[in-house]
Amino acid sequence: MTKNERYREVLAWFDLHIPLPETELTYDNPYELLVAVVLSAQCTDKRVNLTTPELFRRFPTSAALAKASYDDIFSLIKSISYPNNKTKHLMGLASRLENEYGGQVPMTVEELTTLPGVGRKTANVVTSVIDQQPNMAVDTHVFRVSARLGLTTKATTPLAAEKQLVKHIPKEIIHKAHHWLILHGRYTCLARNPKCAACGLQHLCKYYKKTSQKAFNSLTTSP
Repeated sequence: MTKNERYREVLAWFDLHIPLPETELTYDNPYELLVAVVLSAQCTDKRVNLTTPELFRRFPTSAALAKASYDDIFSLIKSISYPNNKTKHLMGLASRLENEYGGQVPMTVEELTTLPGVGRKTANVVTSVIDQQPNMAVDTHVFRVSARLGLTTKATTPLAAEKQLVKHIPKEIIHKAHHWLILHGRYTCLARNPKCAACGLQHLCKYYKKTSQKAFNSLTTSP
């Protein structure tokens, strides 16, 4: 099977089984999504969604957030991982949005990554979800699933994986493919105990083929 054939079959399977993939973060506008994605770094979407309603009620705009004190923000996000750093990020982010972008969230990766707490992954998520730009955010799920399925080869960094993925995935569905890979990694292709028996991509999965062969060899060589 060629690389292009593998991509076509994997993407076709996802399109059939998850036709309308979406982020699991709860948000109503670009500002809320940006804040939620910043908070989601090394934290679950579930935990973020439990935290943001009160945060957004208190600070519904970047203007309101820019006026908040450290203690105001920290007290609302303290249950999230790294609340100290993320509080500082949100304060700086809100101020920059107000002072440099008129309270509007910029929609380019280059501009977004100048904001405090916003790396390439976060910028890719925001532009992909809000504007459906062909940007692939590579988190731990995307990195793992794409390697196991053989979509990426010898990619040792998220950026290397991103470059391989955007090279082979049609631009018009990159924003969907990002969610497909995340959701598959979150619920089926788990890091430690992947649910291979319940996975419809077994026949395409290099990881499954490799582990199945190891198990078979172990059985045939055992006394």
